[in-house]
Amino acid sequence: MRYIATYDLIESWRNTSAWLGATAQAIGSYPATGLVPTPAFSLLAAWGEVTERAFSRMVAKPDWGIDTVVGEDGRDKLVSVETELKRPFGDLIRFRVAERNEKPRRILLVAPMSGHYATLLRSTVASLLPDAEVWITDWHNAREIPVSEGKFDVEDFTLYLADFMRHLGPDVHVIAVCQPAPLALAATAWLAGDDPKAQPRTLTLIGGPIDPDAAATDVTDFGSRVTMGQLEELAIQRVGLKHAGVGRMVYPGLLQLSSFMAMNAERHGRAFRDQIIAVAKGEAADHDRHNRFYDEYLAVMDMTAEFYLSTVERVFKRRDIARNAFTIGGRHVDISAITDVAVKVVEGEEDDISAPGQCLAALDLLTGLPDHKKASHLEPGAGHYGIFAGGSWRKNIRPLVLDFIDANSPDLPDAHRARGTNGKKAPHHRAPYEHSTPV
Repeated sequence: MRYIATYDLIESWRNTSAWLGATAQAIGSYPATGLVPTPAFSLLAAWGEVTERAFSRMVAKPDWGIDTVVGEDGRDKLVSVETELKRPFGDLIRFRVAERNEKPRRILLVAPMSGHYATLLRSTVASLLPDAEVWITDWHNAREIPVSEGKFDVEDFTLYLADFMRHLGPDVHVIAVCQPAPLALAATAWLAGDDPKAQPRTLTLIGGPIDPDAAATDVTDFGSRVTMGQLEELAIQRVGLKHAGVGRMVYPGLLQLSSFMAMNAERHGRAFRDQIIAVAKGEAADHDRHNRFYDEYLAVMDMTAEFYLSTVERVFKRRDIARNAFTIGGRHVDISAITDVAVKVVEGEEDDISAPGQCLAALDLLTGLPDHKKASHLEPGAGHYGIFAGGSWRKNIRPLVLDFIDANSPDLPDAHRARGTNGKKAPHHRAPYEHSTPV
């Protein structure tokens, strides 16, 4: 499959599907069809509208859509998105709030590079912005990166994170969501050995595969079954002729999306069927719940082949992070070197992507860190998405994370402490989980 023609064939299929949807919508929407006493034309137009929108979104990068935030004075403050550090494979961007004194909490969100854009964390950013200065890693679509920029694998990803942390300084609080959790841990350990003063103040790991073997999921089962040769043959393609990265070896976003959809095919099929019926009845809206979710979910990006393959091999198969055997340029990254950074682990009880126990394994690797600087939380009934962007995040996890940050910020003014749990300082327990009471 490693041919430009294969990549372009899949893109042609997507483009044709979007065209078919637009054509069906146009045919079903002709005024003359109103003379025919059948709902068939309404259903045809509805099918076309939903289909065209779905396939068009697959190649569109979503906007952040965070225009304002309410200030302490009750007034809306304008939000601008600024690129603070620009790199070939990903930027460090900041959400700057106008006419507001800078917040003492400084948070770096590490977004996943797992097929979706950083905008997947839009609601996470929006929930943190009223109480903190927020930065996020904005990874680039590999199909738009010329081959002259070279490779980008897990080692490069880790060094990017270390550079971003170094840039933001030792008072930053890092929150890594899902896939980058093990590499954020490695980046912190790298700084512990290379530049201790640049380490972040706290590190929160949310639903990440620190030790994939700690609890089996469909993801870990697939990783253990398939060989690296099979994976390279089945998943890797060369970027097609339309893009700046033509010829670059990638794991295409459209292939990733097909895997995502297959994991919950029945649920996605039911969602699109219900949306078509809603459109036909005139009950749908441009920004209804279905469109808000799928406009983001269907927007996918290519990953460099070397990043995807090295992630599978080194994080899932060899378990380099879990064994504390990760290296960068042949140099061992010793996780036990972390002695000052407070670390909190958050997992969801119903997480079927990174099951409970996978992320918790990080605390056992931190042998040089005192127990009072370790914390963990298992959110009852929460799935993977809910622990960083859903109701569980908003009601329970976000307040606990902010309290954890505050508890490990001795120089934070009292007026800014404990905004999440009614002014009470959050407890920090090590064994084995700290359960919150559902709100």
